[in-house]
Amino acid sequence: MSTAAVPDLAVVASPWTLGPLTLPNRVVMGSMHTGLEVHDDGGAGLAAFYRERAAGGAACIITGGIAVSDEARGGPDFAVFGVDGADERFRVAVQAVHDEGGTILAQLFHAGRYALVGGMVDRHGDPQRAVAPSALPWAAARGVVPEELTASEVERTIEDFAAAARSARDIGFDGVEIMASEGYLVNQFCSPLTNLREDAWGGTPEKRRRFAVSVVRAVRAAVPDLAVTIRLSGADLMPGSTTDDEVDALVHDLLPLGLDGISVGIGWHESRTPTVQAAVPHGAWLAYASRIARVVRGSDHPGVRVIASNRMTDLRDGEAVLADGLLDAVALARPFLADPAIVSRSVDGRFDLVNTCIGCNQACLDRSIIGAPVSCLVNPRAGREVAFPVRPTTQPRRVDVVGGGPAGLAAAVDAARRGHRVTLWEAADELGGQFGLAALVPGKEDYAATVRAARAELDQRGATVHLGRPATAADLVGSDAVVLAPGVVPRSVDIPGVELPHVQTYEQALRDGVPAGTVAVIGGGGIGVDTAAFLTESPDESLRARAFAERWDVTVADDVLGPLPQRQPVAQRTTRPGEQVTVLRRSGKFGQGVGLTSRWVALGRLRDAGVRMVGGVQEYLRIEPGALWIRDEDGVERAVPADHVVVCAGQERLEHSLESALASAGVPFALVGGARDARSVDAVRATSEALEAVRSLAP
Repeated sequence: MSTAAVPDLAVVASPWTLGPLTLPNRVVMGSMHTGLEVHDDGGAGLAAFYRERAAGGAACIITGGIAVSDEARGGPDFAVFGVDGADERFRVAVQAVHDEGGTILAQLFHAGRYALVGGMVDRHGDPQRAVAPSALPWAAARGVVPEELTASEVERTIEDFAAAARSARDIGFDGVEIMASEGYLVNQFCSPLTNLREDAWGGTPEKRRRFAVSVVRAVRAAVPDLAVTIRLSGADLMPGSTTDDEVDALVHDLLPLGLDGISVGIGWHESRTPTVQAAVPHGAWLAYASRIARVVRGSDHPGVRVIASNRMTDLRDGEAVLADGLLDAVALARPFLADPAIVSRSVDGRFDLVNTCIGCNQACLDRSIIGAPVSCLVNPRAGREVAFPVRPTTQPRRVDVVGGGPAGLAAAVDAARRGHRVTLWEAADELGGQFGLAALVPGKEDYAATVRAARAELDQRGATVHLGRPATAADLVGSDAVVLAPGVVPRSVDIPGVELPHVQTYEQALRDGVPAGTVAVIGGGGIGVDTAAFLTESPDESLRARAFAERWDVTVADDVLGPLPQRQPVAQRTTRPGEQVTVLRRSGKFGQGVGLTSRWVALGRLRDAGVRMVGGVQEYLRIEPGALWIRDEDGVERAVPADHVVVCAGQERLEHSLESALASAGVPFALVGGARDARSVDAVRATSEALEAVRSLAP
């Protein structure tokens, strides 16, 4: 781990204590469910995943949720201590972290009514139960109504937490974190929405808090020598749920019990307030952590550590957050997927090398919800470290990559990192491709950071980068391996009037802007939705943060509105009221292609802005000055106001002649991303294909 701090990170890089632990910096890797917890690989995958993050500077790692019993599992890919070799897998992972000088805490987890139990069985082969404080289902439960825990079962569940803590100690963990946030079981007991009991465990705020208090007391007694922390929701963001005063009262109740730290989360999974999507301002939830910190500092136990989390991606943000001493540390989760070395690179002053989390959720949260293997769009090695280790090659080869979009950059960086001689060819005057365009959309500015980090690493490792220089067959004939990732171009449409000067492709609109006036957007997929956001939302993150706070009636920390660095220069461009924008789609869902956990947010932003969305278009008839004529879903011809028209009708592969020339010359090559299949362009698929291709061509 790097210990020498640049002036930018004097506080972040300073040591601190968390109970019995002395930690070298104030960056915690927050809990992330990966699915590796149940892989039948002896713990190799989990160990490799955690090892890289510990080596990269994470002061303390929190595991993904480890269920305290069979019925506590959130789904089939949740581990339980003592079941199916889990203990040995975690023992190997813990040792890997310790080998790198790191520390690791086991998160003790109970899903409660959030358990997705369809088809699941317990260790005895019986159908898994879903249990909760009260028999109340939630929307994603697929019709399963949880069973209300009896009083004796509540007591047994408390002992389950204590037993799991003892197992964690025996395995070698340095401590435990009790999961009491995001709407899981402990949180469910605290809320009047999900706890309708009238016994000793419900009926009043004090009785609803009793379960959380009992769990902490039992866990502390079970492991008196380990660090014990709890993750609480600073706010549930659910109308009618636990109030701020009740959360603060819970904190007061917990402080005398021997807690070492409180990590502050936000919201429930079923909340209709966005919490982790790219549209959420950076650091938006810091005010809630600060509120809890003030409760702690004013108590009889002011030394309990308070850790802030959610929507921080740059450790310079963390420095601003910690500067006044109110908060003790910051917890980052997805940024450690994007870049395992985010801490060491930042502390060394190489912010340009940090591959930033872009908040897309596509390969992480979206996958974890459906039980698929978790990875990362901008770091396709994440979760696959065993399959794709980074070690110097013994046979350096010449590797040429055609295309500097996300797929090409992923291939080039991976090859250069392993010691191959890399040349990157990009026909445009700048790198980025579709990421460069995405970075122009309000809320997606961080996409530019992936491009910046890739260029910085390629330069650091001596790669050659040609800009404004399309590769020719003659350029590539002597190569040992060629990755073809030239990308895609906007798909053209055959509509009378499409050649008129007030008609643009989405690429032209994003790069050049759209003059004031009404706009018709042809195509309501992900690109059309992004284009509508570009037309209607401010490029200034501070203004968007204020609008976010007002829209969702939440407190956005002043840190976000003041000293935190702007990600991108604020562009001078024309925005317009949403009612001047109409997005049109023939069939399918608006925002199709946007990730599962982000689509509803993207569409909600447009609806809030007043953007009109017209589906079921039978035919685009013609474009005229001031109007786009359509045949609507009822077969009626009508004019859509359109001083300008932006075509977002999808993409098609960029045609080139390199494949046949390389095949004729016998040069090994692979086609990846949209250049291989543009019918459903998916950046997760593109970067993953690029990694797999370059490893196959240049081991």
